[in-house]
Amino acid sequence: MSLINSNVRLTENPIKIRPAAVAGMFYPADPAELEQMVTSYLDKAASDTEVPKAIIAPHAGYVYSGSIAAAAYAKLIPARHTIKRVILLGPAHRVYVKGLALASATSFSTPLGDVPIDTVLTEKLLQLPQVSVMDNAHAQEHSLEVQLPFLQLILDGFTLLPLLVGDASTEQVSQVLEAVWGGDETLIIISSDLSHYHSYETAQQIDASTSAAINDFRLHDISPEHACGCVPMRGLLHIAKHKGMQIRTLDVRNSGDTAGTHDRVVGYGAYSLYLKLSVSSKQRQQLLNIARQTIEQGFTSNTPLKPDPDQYDPGLRQQRATFVTLKLNQQLRGCIGTTQAVSPLIVSVADNAFKAAFRDPRFKPLSQSEYDKIDLSISLLSAPAELEFSCENDLLKALRPGIDGLIIEKGSHKATFLPEVWQTLPDAEAFLTQLKLKAGIDDCVAPDRAWRYISEHLVE
Repeated sequence: MSLINSNVRLTENPIKIRPAAVAGMFYPADPAELEQMVTSYLDKAASDTEVPKAIIAPHAGYVYSGSIAAAAYAKLIPARHTIKRVILLGPAHRVYVKGLALASATSFSTPLGDVPIDTVLTEKLLQLPQVSVMDNAHAQEHSLEVQLPFLQLILDGFTLLPLLVGDASTEQVSQVLEAVWGGDETLIIISSDLSHYHSYETAQQIDASTSAAINDFRLHDISPEHACGCVPMRGLLHIAKHKGMQIRTLDVRNSGDTAGTHDRVVGYGAYSLYLKLSVSSKQRQQLLNIARQTIEQGFTSNTPLKPDPDQYDPGLRQQRATFVTLKLNQQLRGCIGTTQAVSPLIVSVADNAFKAAFRDPRFKPLSQSEYDKIDLSISLLSAPAELEFSCENDLLKALRPGIDGLIIEKGSHKATFLPEVWQTLPDAEAFLTQLKLKAGIDDCVAPDRAWRYISEHLVE
């Protein structure tokens, strides 16, 4: 099967395929056998409704580390339609690399088909001094290649940005990740094993200590002796700490637990990283305060506040989708927001509060006399997950009244209802009918696509 996306802009060079280098060694060369092996690992791993922004997965032969890697990859299954771009970083084992190395190939091949390279991001990163093209580093490298069959069997279709990391600083890696971070469509993967060639008991102790350092964002306690991919790992942890992300340890074992002896083992770990959905009581009050302050400033300057994210803690600096709702005498008086995360949380709330008060096209600008009686609330949205349905009845059955926010799309028509709308439209059929009316979609036809999300509702 081929996963080449015809919408990807290719360079002027002829298409070049980086062939599979370790098929038949690290994993089966036969497509059917490979699919069966990976599927069996995923079937035994636990999925979840919450999708990570980044994962850390091992890269040894599948008989040794495949089941551990599957613990991380199974978490991606609910986002198989959402993730369209994979940023994959791993250590260079065979060739010295100064900085980070891209490949000139326009696709990477495995027995399951060809994965297209994101040539647009490739050209973007080549503007950074620490990034170069080194085909010889990629030619026989296994750390990136072994991740691809998992992705090919989980995701509907995606582009790949493969980066081998060598002699680079944490800041250099973080700069690259920040440049390609993207939104819900972009997944970050760090390929790394843990300790190498210790006794079983010693490896368990070292790997437990490394896992604790990963979970505590203690970058300087993760060295090459602890993880062969420590350099890209530290780069991810640096940016994840800044964004206030959460880390979960999914599985930590070694080759003595899977297919090897206990005398000289290699350690493996699987980890997932998430952007936090919940906020603390202090953060909740800060958000509600900034919403009020931006409206108050709007009365005098007709411009919203522009809070500096660096002046707030990491939980308010992460990019989040938000809505701000204003009600007067329990009737809607303004509601503006976005379903995609496009700015830091504190900035998003300030912008949307101003727009809800003064830029909602359904209402006149809020007056000072109304402001004193306004009830204000903020909705913090999770990443939308696309729903699969063949008819409108299937869509109605998939909805969770009182829980789901819903986005529907038909051609150029698109609209959303927040989960709070269930309070006034508790019936799923009425909920969908009114949302179609809002979107300008004929009630007799079903939407082409739909996504659901959940939200955290902050009220004064």
